[in-house]
Amino acid sequence: MKPIFRRSSDFPGVTVVDPIHRRQFPIRTSATVAPRPTDTDQFHFPVDSAVEVTTDSLMLPYVVITHVRSIDGAFLREAEDFSYEQFPDGEYLVELNAPIRIYLRVSGEMTLASSAEHMAFDFGTETRVRIGARSYHEQPEATVTTTTDPRDVMTAVSTFGSALKTLSCERSLPSLRGHPPRIELGDELHVPDELSPPETGVRIELPPELPMIYSASTLAYYLGATVVPGDEPRLVTDRGFVHPLDHHERGYEGEIERVLAQSLFFDCVTRTEGLYRIPLHERRVIEPLLDLSFDELYELDLAEQLETYLDIPFDVVREHVPTWLLSTTVTDDIANVRSIPYLVNNLSFISSPREDERHEPAPEIPDPIDSFLRGGGSRREDRPADPGRYVAPTSTNSLERAWLGEGMPIGANKLIERAFENRLERSSSTDGIDITVVCNEPEMSAEYDAGDALYGKRDELAFDIDVHRNLSVDELASVLATPTDFLHYIGHVEDGHFICRDGKLDVGSVDGVAVDTFLLNGCRSYEQGLELIDSGSIGGVVTYSEITNKSAIAVGRTIARLLNRGFSLRSALTIVRDQRMVGNQYIVVGDGSIEIAQSESGTPFVCHLDADGNDGRYELRILTYPTVESGMGALFTPFINDIDTYFLSGGEVSTFSVDKETLVQFLRLEQIPVIVDGDITWSTELNLGLL
Repeated sequence: MKPIFRRSSDFPGVTVVDPIHRRQFPIRTSATVAPRPTDTDQFHFPVDSAVEVTTDSLMLPYVVITHVRSIDGAFLREAEDFSYEQFPDGEYLVELNAPIRIYLRVSGEMTLASSAEHMAFDFGTETRVRIGARSYHEQPEATVTTTTDPRDVMTAVSTFGSALKTLSCERSLPSLRGHPPRIELGDELHVPDELSPPETGVRIELPPELPMIYSASTLAYYLGATVVPGDEPRLVTDRGFVHPLDHHERGYEGEIERVLAQSLFFDCVTRTEGLYRIPLHERRVIEPLLDLSFDELYELDLAEQLETYLDIPFDVVREHVPTWLLSTTVTDDIANVRSIPYLVNNLSFISSPREDERHEPAPEIPDPIDSFLRGGGSRREDRPADPGRYVAPTSTNSLERAWLGEGMPIGANKLIERAFENRLERSSSTDGIDITVVCNEPEMSAEYDAGDALYGKRDELAFDIDVHRNLSVDELASVLATPTDFLHYIGHVEDGHFICRDGKLDVGSVDGVAVDTFLLNGCRSYEQGLELIDSGSIGGVVTYSEITNKSAIAVGRTIARLLNRGFSLRSALTIVRDQRMVGNQYIVVGDGSIEIAQSESGTPFVCHLDADGNDGRYELRILTYPTVESGMGALFTPFINDIDTYFLSGGEVSTFSVDKETLVQFLRLEQIPVIVDGDITWSTELNLGLL
């Protein structure tokens, strides 16, 4: 379903709505307008739908990174907070990097002005403004059928590059990387005619073994490379360039990761000579280290650029390459090939489990002395966990980890193929975000006593929050069958059932589960989470073992607020775990990349704050957590005074030294999670006087 443009009853203007991703972006006008459909081919860049309005001004709800271009797409100016730009009479294309990609086409004079909180466009007189929108949503456009023969799997993976929207270095932008084709297993290899690999002149030669093919899948996609059988793993171009993929220190998987990370990194830097001529931090720091002409590099084709990139030792740029978002350990089961396209769409590193990491002890059960348990009251000594079922994904330096295959992963997202399919089949909605809270134990009500302090309070985004308490079996079954974006369950879970006031409920007995995502904050809720995924849900947070009420309250409240600010399920739990609020009792099941709400900043981030000596200054360290839509290769800029630089998203972008006034101004922009002395708090609640 394409984006729609809806007149608002609350203010004059238009709200742009992405029904698939449940994103909204309101644009105010000086007076009531009547949006009229218009052609989508007027914006140079692809848009899915467009309208036109007549107004003398536009006001955005908050500041977004903005690029002003000529009508043919040539870059003119970029703007962010505290900008003031005047443009003479002419024809302009304005690109808004909002939760929905939006383009404005304006004829006439234009003044762009922004503060810390708002951005406005003044046209001086009634002006025809065309508004185009493109959804960030991507889904497979075709299906490839492969047999269990690894050579056929190679052919299937070779089609992934057909989803790239460009073969230029701009494919490093998430919005120009489409979703790879779906893969299914069958008796014969079948590749639809429209899925021929792009002609990049790059191929990856590998021994025809499933683990090696899986690990090379993301690189093959990003390079538009064909994957073919070979005696030794190596990357080859038609120009005769050969790069071995079995490094003497990093090994095969490590070298695949190095080539992917270095290629994306240099593409991001090189693209600053093209459509996005911005001051990029990474270019500023590496350019003095290299004998490269980026304007000349931009004009080369993909294979020539790749050869240039790989001639540079990785150690030269390693410390400047963003931290990768996701590393996934994948077992060699042929059935996992069906999930590989979804991992590739996340640009995940992919590795095989190591023998010494296949079995792990069960997660530690907390000491219940200080707080009762959420599994019914006492530790279940008669239900020891089977240690053979627990597995440990490969250790990595990525922000997040996942596991695809049999077993219960420790400290990683348990991926499930059905969850990816459920996400593709998710129904569209033009309404706000539906949150359902169920508290089935009065003694646990502190987790939600704060009401909408956990959810909602987003001026640009509507929330509908339903709270249910002390439900019966039938009532809880009815709630589970009612469509909702997110279910927050607070209560006891025993023997694989939800505890209700009149008995127990197994999700498997509920017809028509309509919960998209969930947090099941009770003891041993893992099995019920799997049942929800099997019944149509996309992803959720569950527990392996007993949890104390005290820790569950802290974890539940923190995860809820992080989700409210645009973090994915996987990122939210990663942050909670990093702050040692919880050990490995909690886990994400299903598609952990799903988000409940949009991030105002495009990329969600966490701040680490420390007082900087006695001179009244503070050190502000910012860590970014890319999403599917704003993934690896995306740009991030903190709206901090005197910072005129863009950074590549992924982990720590930088540490900034700021005075108190600048810090307060920055922290007031939105609700930001802030880490102070190892504890997580929120920018709207932070008392700077205590630092």
